[in-house]
Amino acid sequence: MPVALRSVLLLSVLQSLAQGVPDAVAAKRQAAQLREQYDFVILGGGTAGLTVADRLSEAFSRKTVLVIEYGDIEYGRGFFDPPQVEHAPGFPGASTWTFNSLPSPHVANQTAKVVVGKVVGGSSCVNGQFFDRGSRHDFDAWDATTGIEQFDRSEHKWNWEGIFPYFKKYEVLTKGVFKSVTFTEPPDASVKAFGYTWDDSVYGGTTPIHSSYPPFQWADLPIVRDALKEMDIPIRQECAGGDKAGMCWVPTSQHPTTSRRSHSGLGHYAAVNATRDNYDLLVRHQAVRVLYPDSQVQGGRPPLWNGFGPAEVLQKAGISTVVDLPGVGANLQDHSASIIQWNYTKPLDLSPLPSDMYDPAFIADATAGFDETPARGPYTLAMRNSAIYIPLANISADFESIITTIKQQLAKTPTSPDMMAGYQHQLALLLELHSNPSAPSLEVPFGGGTSLSTVNLHPFSRGSVRLNATHPLEQPVLDYRGGSNPLDIAVSVAHLRYLRRVLSTPTMRARGAVEVAPGADVATTEQLAEYARRSVQLSLHHPCCTAAMLLREMGGVVGKDLKVHGVDGLRVVDMSVALLLPSSHTSSLAYAIGEKAADIIIQEWTQAG
Repeated sequence: MPVALRSVLLLSVLQSLAQGVPDAVAAKRQAAQLREQYDFVILGGGTAGLTVADRLSEAFSRKTVLVIEYGDIEYGRGFFDPPQVEHAPGFPGASTWTFNSLPSPHVANQTAKVVVGKVVGGSSCVNGQFFDRGSRHDFDAWDATTGIEQFDRSEHKWNWEGIFPYFKKYEVLTKGVFKSVTFTEPPDASVKAFGYTWDDSVYGGTTPIHSSYPPFQWADLPIVRDALKEMDIPIRQECAGGDKAGMCWVPTSQHPTTSRRSHSGLGHYAAVNATRDNYDLLVRHQAVRVLYPDSQVQGGRPPLWNGFGPAEVLQKAGISTVVDLPGVGANLQDHSASIIQWNYTKPLDLSPLPSDMYDPAFIADATAGFDETPARGPYTLAMRNSAIYIPLANISADFESIITTIKQQLAKTPTSPDMMAGYQHQLALLLELHSNPSAPSLEVPFGGGTSLSTVNLHPFSRGSVRLNATHPLEQPVLDYRGGSNPLDIAVSVAHLRYLRRVLSTPTMRARGAVEVAPGADVATTEQLAEYARRSVQLSLHHPCCTAAMLLREMGGVVGKDLKVHGVDGLRVVDMSVALLLPSSHTSSLAYAIGEKAADIIIQEWTQAG
C-alpha cells in the first residue's frame, strides 16, 4: 500500500539504538492497517527515530506520524543480566544485526564485527548502557565551518552551546521522587560506599529516558582507580558538562530502582503511544524507495526515481538515481581499542570479585537480588561506570611527531574536489583536537578486573558502507579500512605506552601486578605497532558519520537543518550525520540529535503555518 507523505525522515540502518518491551498490541504489522496518508513518515524506529516521532506527535496533535521499523517489539535485556556469569562478548538482548566487514589489510586483515539493534528502539536495546557525553571540543570542531559560507549562514548551531540543551532535555535529575525521566542521584549509602560524584546543573529535562549509578561495584575497583590516580590523572566531579579530561563516574542507561535497561522503545514509544491517536508504528517492514513528484527534486527528475547516493553504486545495484550524492555511505568511522592485561601475583583478599560469579551460591543470591525492589547486587552493574579521558598532548613523548605527521598530511593537495576536500577539512579539525590539552584522545573505561582498553576516540582512517550490488535489500558491505591512515597506529602506540605505566604505580606493585599483554618483551615502537595492528578491536559498535553534515561539494550529505542536499522533505536524523566521532559512546548523542532535529522540524512547520 503506497503511503502519501509530506515529510520523510530517513534514519540509517547502522544506527538504530533501543531496548525494552513496548506495547506489542498497538503496533501494526500489515500495511493494510495504515491510514491512507501521513504528515510525517520516519524510516527506522531506533534511538533517534522514536525520539523524533514522540516529539512531533506531541507537538502536532492534528498531524499524523508513522514509524516504519524492520524489527519487531522485543524485550531489551541489560548488558549483564541473569543468567549470565560474565560480561559476554555477544549481545543477548533483543534482535540484532551483525555486520562483518571486509578484511583490513593494514591491520593484518582483521575484520570488524559490528552489532546494532534490529528491534523497536534500535541499538539502545542492545548496547553496553554506558551513557557518557562527548567533550565540548568535539562539537565545536563539528560546527567549525568558518569560511564555508553556506554553513556559516545557518541558524542551526551544532557546537557545544547548540547541542548541550538537547543533552539536558532527555534527563531530569530528581532525589526521592519518581518522575518519568531521570538521571537519579545515587542513594547516600552508594555515595558513601563508592565515592560517587556528579553535578546537578548539567541535567534536566522532560522525557522518560533514565540514567543512574548502580548500587554495586566489584571490590577490586579501588585498586585500578587508585593506580590511575597515582598517574596524576585529575579527578573530575562530573564529565557530562562539556569538560571531561580526567577521571569520572559515568551514568548507566537504566532505571534507578529496578536496574532494568532504559531505552527509546520504552521511553519514546510505550510511554506515550497509548495517549497519541496520531502516532502509528509499523513493524517488520522495510522501506525500498521514496516517491517524488518532479517539482520536489532539484533538476526536474522523473517522478519514480528511488535512490540517493553515489550514482555508480546505485547503478551497479540496478537502482535509479534521484540525487547523485558521493558522500552517502562514505566517511565511516568507529571507535577501536587494544588492551593491556596483567595478573596479580599476591592474593587480593577482597570480596566480591568477578570470579565469584562462578560460585553457584553467589549466582543464586545475585539473581535473587536483581529481582528485588530496589534491585541489588552485581547484575545491577551493566558493564562498568568509571572512565578516564586523556588528551594526546598530556600523555605521550610521541605527541610532537604525531602532530608533525598530521601537518604533513594536511599540506598535501587534495586529489579530488569533493571527498578529499571534505577529509582535508576533517584533518584540520583533528589537528586542533589532538593539539588541545583539554580535548581527550584516549578513553579507558574500567570497573575492576585485570585488563584495560585503550579506546581511540578520534580515528584518522575512513571506511565505507555500500549497498550489496547483487542483493541490495540485504546487509550492506562494510569496508572499515582500519589502519589505512598510519596515524591511527601511531596514536595506538602512544596510548599503549601511556596506559601500561599503570602497572608501575605503587598500588599495582604492592599487589605484584605482572603484565601479560602486550608483555614486557614488547618494548620498541615497531613491536608495539605490530601488537596494535594484530590485537586491535576495529569496532566498539559505534559506527557513524556516513551521511555527514557538510557541503555537498565536500562529500557532505545533509545541511545543518539535516535536509538531504538536493531534495525537499527528506532528512537524516541519526548518528550518521555526525562529521566526526565524539569522545564518548554514542547513545546519548543519538538522543540529543533526535531532540534537536525535532525542534528544527517543529519550528519550520510552525512558521509555515
